[in-house]
Amino acid sequence: MKITALEEHLMTPAIVEAWKTAPDEARDQYATFNSRGVLGERLLDVGLRRISDMDDQGIDVQVLSVTTPGVQNLSAKEAVPLAREANDAIAAAVRAHPDRFEGFATLPTPDPEAAAAELRRAVTELGFMGAMVHGRTGSKNADDAIHEPVWRAASELRAPIYLHPQMPVIPVRDAYYADLDPFASFALGGPGIGWHYEAGIQAIRMILGGVFDRNPGLQVVLGHWGEVVLFYTERIEKLQDWANLGLKKPILEYFKENLSFTGSGDLSDRYLAWTKDVVGTDRILYATDYPFIDTDKGRARAFLESADLTEAEKSAVGARNWERLTAHLR
Repeated sequence: MKITALEEHLMTPAIVEAWKTAPDEARDQYATFNSRGVLGERLLDVGLRRISDMDDQGIDVQVLSVTTPGVQNLSAKEAVPLAREANDAIAAAVRAHPDRFEGFATLPTPDPEAAAAELRRAVTELGFMGAMVHGRTGSKNADDAIHEPVWRAASELRAPIYLHPQMPVIPVRDAYYADLDPFASFALGGPGIGWHYEAGIQAIRMILGGVFDRNPGLQVVLGHWGEVVLFYTERIEKLQDWANLGLKKPILEYFKENLSFTGSGDLSDRYLAWTKDVVGTDRILYATDYPFIDTDKGRARAFLESADLTEAEKSAVGARNWERLTAHLR
């Protein structure tokens, strides 16, 4: 059984430096955390060490992507060349190991037209399978009109967008996650729960804001078993009873037709079963969240091999669903 993992991160030295020198309001707290020690070393490596780790996990292919927050909180002047440089580096890694790596583009969303152009270049010239977008850009949510060039390009290319979390904006952090032990506040507002709410809300806003109605070819991937919101679809659906949203189809249909889901290394049989029940196995893809989640000693593969799925479903989740979603790009 082949396994292709979609949320597999890296950094480039130039982007790390840009994060360090960004103004406070644009700086993601995890930028400093990510560059430390062995974690930082793994994020910078796109060669044999990474491949050795993949073999240890039982992963056949990684879709490489720059980790959160990418270049989305930098100035447009900085973001455009940094994104292009990162994408060229990812393309070089894929060329060096074409049987082990694929690529997700980094997009300079502070310049939406440049971001759309870079997506087109990455897909049509570099052979990428789509892009990873870290939710909002600055304070602009994913459904804001400024992002329309990116969504339009992704829809026309039918290039999947992996919608990854980033830290909430500072007022949200201050209102909901502050005044605890400093690291507890930091973690609660991040991977504890805060950035999962952040990413899930961005996906819901894209639905409610008509992004998928305007761009019907757009396919979005949500990690962490749907970033909380997948577990509340029955309640979210009631929004169409409460408000005149003007959507073209029921909210749940967007979950089943425009969204796909990975577990991001959270090896939970319960969450897998819930996701299958809500959207079906055709909408489940695989990810390990490398190198942030420890799925070594074959645990990444063992989870799927032992899952309560048929052999055909396991193969679909492992790689075939992803290959079907991107067949026109190969």
